[in-house]
Parts: sequence; C-alpha cells; structure tokens
Amino acid sequence: MRFDVITLFPELFAPFMTQGVTRRAFESGQVDVQFWPLRDFAEDNYRRVDDRPYGGGPGMVMLAEPLEKAISAARQARVANGTVAGPVIHFSPTGRRIDQALVREMAHGPGGLLLCGRYEGMDQRLLDSHVDLELSLGDFVLSGGELPALALLDGIARLQEGVLADARSHEQDSFEDGLLDCPHFSRPETWTPPGGEPLSVAPVLLSGHHAEIARWRREQSLALTARRRPDLIAAAREAGRLSKADERFLAQLAI
Repeated sequence: MRFDVITLFPELFAPFMTQGVTRRAFESGQVDVQFWPLRDFAEDNYRRVDDRPYGGGPGMVMLAEPLEKAISAARQARVANGTVAGPVIHFSPTGRRIDQALVREMAHGPGGLLLCGRYEGMDQRLLDSHVDLELSLGDFVLSGGELPALALLDGIARLQEGVLADARSHEQDSFEDGLLDCPHFSRPETWTPPGGEPLSVAPVLLSGHHAEIARWRREQSLALTARRRPDLIAAAREAGRLSKADERFLAQLAI
C-alpha cells in the first residue's frame, strides 16, 4: 500500500518512521510513504500557501490552489506507479474518530492521500471537491494534521505481516474484539514498589492452566471495559460479541 502525505512539515515524520518495530513496515515498503511538501506547489516568490479568511477573523486559511496542485501531482504519481487511487483523507476535529475497526480496514487497503492541515484550516471549497474522508483523533484541537496522520500510519504499520515479533500480538490488543485489553504482568513474581507493600501476580497466571488463564483474562477485560468504557460493552452486546458466560460475569459486577 502507498500513502502520499501532503504537508508543510515532512521532516516531522522521519523520527517516527525509523524507530521501533513499526519501522519494519516502512523499511520493507509494505507501507510506502511519499511526501509532497506543500510549498513546492505555491506559485508566488514567497511560496505562500495561506491567506486571510473572507469575513474577517483570526488566523489564516490554507489556499485551495496549491493544495489542488499537490493532490493532482500525487494522484498522477500513483497512476504512474500502478497504485490504486485510494481515498483523499483530511484530518479535522469534525471528522470520524479513528478507531481500531477503521485501522484494520485500511491495513488491507491501497492506502491513500493524507492532507495535513495547519492554521485555521483549509479552504472549504477544496475540501468539498476533493476530500473523500475526514478523520479525527478525538474531541480536542491540534496544531496540524501531522500527528493524526502519524497515528494512523503507526496503527496500520503494526498490522502488516512480519512487523510484530509475534503475529498474534495484535489479536490481544485493546479494541481488537471491541473491548479493552486485560492487565499484563512480567517478572518478578512479587514486586515491592518503594515505600509500598509487596504486590504479587494473580495466582492463576502461574498455574499453567491455559483455559483458566484465558477465562481470567476475559473477565479482567470485561471488568475493565465495564468500568471505564461502558459504551463498548453496549456496542459489543448489540453486535452479539458477548457470550452467556460474559453476561453472567457482568451481572455479578457491582458497577
């Protein structure tokens, strides 16, 4: 898959794409990322890509013309490379919130064009005529679209074959089955925080009884989700992802 990123700050991406396990997806070309510096498509000597908003108000608005030229150039490059067009994605607080279901879907798709806005936003005419999908990280405002673009790329990269050391790792992640992940523990068996009491690992995790361990983890996941994200429990119930055993356990919780 290929992603074409239109941004004023392509240099922000390199540190994230060359570190950690996800770098494997980028180095191998499984997730091919090409950058289109927006100022390269400005027409005047000042390489201007923004101007004052009509109607007045604070801030600047990104101009439609350089954005359109960048989108056109990226599309032509994809065609020349034999890459499927893919959607044009704009990152905005007004967009659909990025979730694991979307990441899974895109992890098996052709990629697309990522528009990283800045300032007060982009000319709405460009968005109306070129954007297929608007995405958001959540109900808060960022300085630009680069961080949500990186978050999306990271989520997609880690789902590519061979990126994680254990191919089953992502299957136990939060949201993979619609619930939050269970707690995890490692060595030593008993650990004492400074000034605190000794804390031990749940005995079931030391039992070697795989069925009991799986049941404990499922119940921990259900309990944590019910306490912190009851909306996910409701969604899982509506989708038919909760078993009778799940429902019995949830009924026992004092939440």
